[in-house]
Amino acid sequence: MWRNYWTVAVRALAKSRTYSIINIAGLAIGMAACVLILLYIRYERSYDRWLPDAANTYQFQTFGKNSDTGEPFAFQMASYVTESRIKKDFPQVEQAGYILSTGPVFLKDGQATSTEDYKYADNDFLKTVNLPLAAGTTLTAPQTAVITQEEAIKRYGTDQVVGRTLTIISKGIKRDFKISGVLKNLPKNSHLKINAILRLDFNAFFAEEPYFLTCWGCQSGWVYFKLKPGTDVNQLNSQLAAWEKRNIPDEYNGGIRFNQGDDQNWRFTNVQDVHLGEADDASMTPQNDRQTITTFAIIAILILGMAVVNFTNLATARASQRAREVALRKVLGATRRQLIVQFVGESILISATAMLLALALVELLVKPFAAFLDADLTLKYSGREGILLPAIGLTLLVGILSGLYPAFFLSRFQPAQVLKANRSAAETPGSGRLRTALVILQFAVSIGLIICTAVVYAQTVYARSVDPGYKRDHILQVDEMSRAQLWSKGEEIVNRMKRLPGVTAVGRTDIGISTDNNNNTGLIPPGSNKQVTIGQYSVDEGFFDAMGLTLKAGRWFDPNRPMDDMTVPYPEDLNAEKALAARGVNVVMNEYAIHKLGFKSPQDAIGKTVRSEIFAPDTGVTDIHIIGVVGDSRFRSVRTPIDPIMFRNVNAQPQVMIVRYNGDPATVRAAVEREWKQITNEVPFNAKFSEDIIAELYKAEDGRAQMFAAFALLAVVIGCLGLFGLAAFTAERRTKEIGIRKVLGARTRDIVRLLVWQFSRPVLIANVIAWPVAWWMMRDWLNNFDQRITLGPIPFLVAGGIALGIAIATVVGHAVKVARANPIHALRYE
Repeated sequence: MWRNYWTVAVRALAKSRTYSIINIAGLAIGMAACVLILLYIRYERSYDRWLPDAANTYQFQTFGKNSDTGEPFAFQMASYVTESRIKKDFPQVEQAGYILSTGPVFLKDGQATSTEDYKYADNDFLKTVNLPLAAGTTLTAPQTAVITQEEAIKRYGTDQVVGRTLTIISKGIKRDFKISGVLKNLPKNSHLKINAILRLDFNAFFAEEPYFLTCWGCQSGWVYFKLKPGTDVNQLNSQLAAWEKRNIPDEYNGGIRFNQGDDQNWRFTNVQDVHLGEADDASMTPQNDRQTITTFAIIAILILGMAVVNFTNLATARASQRAREVALRKVLGATRRQLIVQFVGESILISATAMLLALALVELLVKPFAAFLDADLTLKYSGREGILLPAIGLTLLVGILSGLYPAFFLSRFQPAQVLKANRSAAETPGSGRLRTALVILQFAVSIGLIICTAVVYAQTVYARSVDPGYKRDHILQVDEMSRAQLWSKGEEIVNRMKRLPGVTAVGRTDIGISTDNNNNTGLIPPGSNKQVTIGQYSVDEGFFDAMGLTLKAGRWFDPNRPMDDMTVPYPEDLNAEKALAARGVNVVMNEYAIHKLGFKSPQDAIGKTVRSEIFAPDTGVTDIHIIGVVGDSRFRSVRTPIDPIMFRNVNAQPQVMIVRYNGDPATVRAAVEREWKQITNEVPFNAKFSEDIIAELYKAEDGRAQMFAAFALLAVVIGCLGLFGLAAFTAERRTKEIGIRKVLGARTRDIVRLLVWQFSRPVLIANVIAWPVAWWMMRDWLNNFDQRITLGPIPFLVAGGIALGIAIATVVGHAVKVARANPIHALRYE
């Protein structure tokens, strides 16, 4: 019996080659998309599961709400002081470790180069997070270091570096570390982004900034804990509220009592949940979110579903060709159950053939797909991460789902009706309506994906081109200005850069294009005791022209007015800070800041005084005089709301230098670099053009647009395959009808219009379904942006037009061929 089923199935496929190719190609594309997305989802969910003892390793994260706006925040970072207090108060903690992100200068043979992902640790961090060692030991003592194999080869040309000295410059001081161990290269599926860990005595390192060691409101590093096996982490998290009250002191700010922990809470989060968790921390590693993973999984399922729909549609459409076979089998004694098994078996055979082709496609596409995602995707067939069993399961699932309805449909034919007068009973009532409904569903998915692609692309273009509130073109942003080696050379650097040909303005600041700096303070408006959170950032007198800001009222900082200057000596001089606080200072704010402080207009704010605790808590409250108001500027992504900003004139420790230029960008950059290297050989030159910074800022959005475009293309291809098969079948079945119409005087264009309209109606109806769903999805997505495009009708009309055009182009060939055929060939036997 099975041999007979196999023979019949193979002959049926060979007889209807077009039908077979369409079905197998559609299923193969859908399956390949599913397998690739399966690999991607598995990779995203595998983050940090490779860590030894990952189940007991936790990151201490900070959560809360902005007291001013009520907006929630979630950080992977936590304050330094939490590490020791948690370890002291909770016996369930076995080990604790803290790492601080830093970018020291690497020094070798007198040459200074930049570093990436170098971390400072206060103790043997590797006892808390068990990163695998390739050689040597952990951080057993201060002034020791561990370095990854890749970083060792980059710096020394070999990974045999245990015992060698690693020299860096940090805070202007040259520091030597003995390399005690070499770490294995961390895989990409880790939230940890580390090239080296340097162990320091933090008490000595922060001797000039003691507030860092006791500040509860600071998020400046990452705290990790290893809990004892069997610890109930939910119970531990429930005890943190009481722990906060016991540990966090009350302080006074401008006569107002507040608690540094009032607006924030903490939580133990397992390292395996960090990557897809709530807390964001791009400075460690870019993370993903569960919604994105779910979205791509749903799209992959929809694409596979479209291929299954193709199979069902074509199988029911071709039922007339199998009707006599079914009737004869029933006459010879076949039961309906046997017929169902036969047709489902044929479907599984097609599904298996498609899966083999899909796996071949995956083999070809997995490397470029992984490169596009910047992920370590590997295709394995066996083992824990093998896809053989999932592939077999997917083959059976698709085969059964594809063949179940056609099997029930074909097996219910009545032999007497089929064989009587050699007539077919294949086209039972309702089957045509089902095919139409499935075609509508297919094109609704295709149209929806095209709309999503258009909206995501339009928003990405808008984000790059929207007015940021400053002149974003012709800017070279130079990093590394905060190095202690340059603190005494800041004015010299600016003056020498100004003299370069093509340079029109130079300014220094700690807020640049695509800044990751967050520095807030509480300001108390006139007549109020309530603090308003405002961002405070340092600039110099040249920043206004270099950035191209717009002055709305008042004036910018003037170097000839001492009250404009807020620079204080470093290291901290408490007497100087108190003198500055007693004297009062002048600041410039943006429009958003003055509105938050309650002023009606920029002119209304000029000359007004607000109060704030600018420095450490023990310097007292100072009067801040508003001398100018500038337009709002966007220094971050359009996803992030514009900051309310107070600019302070501080000519010390800026993070970046903004160079505005005219002329050839490469020539200007080369001239700036030459001048830089003449000034210092201890700080590497690191500069980017504003266009490159913005491109990198929206790289993720570009990737998402390309992913949607790829999925939309797949959906359209699969939909067209099904439509092509149905059009061919319909044209064949209606040959005699068309012949009669032509004999009765119908013209070719009338016939073509009739057939094209038959397949255009489902596409038009699909628009009615796809448009509201796509609008709802894209509205929610766009709401994640502070500035966004208007969701107008153009993407919907364009998507509908593209789908309709593709549908017409798919069927018009069959329509013209049939319409031009000589009717005598169709009617010669009538």
